[in-house]
Amino acid sequence: MTKTQIQMPDYLYREAKRIAEQYEMSMAEVVRRGLERVIPSYPDRADAKGEWTLPTLDLGLRLDPFEDPDWREKASADLEEVRR
Repeated sequence: MTKTQIQMPDYLYREAKRIAEQYEMSMAEVVRRGLERVIPSYPDRADAKGEWTLPTLDLGLRLDPFEDPDWREKASADLEEVRR
């Protein structure tokens, strides 16, 4: 096991200390458990292959609503109709 020092804002320290006391754990255990919960949210970027591309989303539409270069004007006109 590795021993380390960390710095944290006072409010975070107070909350971690409260959890440790209420649940009868050490501060180290609170930090370990917190890290175990956070780590899966940050996958290793070294595993990423190639450049990132925006994922495509299939909405099941027969036509692409943005294919028409004037889609903004048409959407605004439709909105004006709805407001009447």
